[in-house]
Amino acid sequence: MRKMSAAGKCVVLLSGGMDSCVTAAIARERHGAENLALLHAGYGQRTERRERQAFEDVAEFYGVRERLVVRLEHFRAIGGSALTDPSIAVPENELKAPAAPGNAIPVTYVPFRNAHFLSVGVSWAEAIGAGAVYIGAVAEDSSGYPDCRPEYYRVFQELVRAGTRPETHIEIMTPVISMKKKEIVERGIALGAPLHLTWSCYQREDEACGVCDSCLLRLRAFAEAGHSDPIRYRRGVSAQR
Repeated sequence: MRKMSAAGKCVVLLSGGMDSCVTAAIARERHGAENLALLHAGYGQRTERRERQAFEDVAEFYGVRERLVVRLEHFRAIGGSALTDPSIAVPENELKAPAAPGNAIPVTYVPFRNAHFLSVGVSWAEAIGAGAVYIGAVAEDSSGYPDCRPEYYRVFQELVRAGTRPETHIEIMTPVISMKKKEIVERGIALGAPLHLTWSCYQREDEACGVCDSCLLRLRAFAEAGHSDPIRYRRGVSAQR
């Protein structure tokens, strides 16, 4: 028998990165830690093990026991992204550089990835009676991935309404989508989010490389917010770029 809606319960997609961590902190503020259900998806990315560790660390920090970890191995077989295909190099020191002439989408884009994440999130939310699925997508001041645009989530919301039970009401929540990265850092610090436990680097699992697109965006955000990034970077990489 299906569990009916639990008041205030929500699913949070938690990659282990800074944006998803702050999203979890926002969801906790709105719903309470006891109503959080944390979802993590591994998809054959280069830093899969380190991101999983970050997920578990953040979940422990907030004392969340309701967790789901899934593996979407087909992304590695599909390829087409520097994050899942070892034959495609991760660009270094090329913040916002086009992937190819005339193409503004970076090679680190994983084709249509967020639809897969959201589908798992909505399935789980419907099964446990959660009324919202949170995702830490960022449209501005980010890498420019097409599946991080506000219109993408508006359309997906309609899909959720059309594809779930008539009595199911699940909202897709994107609380940081219009924020600058600097603002995400500031919001996270204000909420006491455990940014020191997060991982953003695209290519290393021991120390953050400091030169990939994700590291550069993160370093710049902390610098603009006037704070030092609490994670470790390779020797010689400044945390105040």
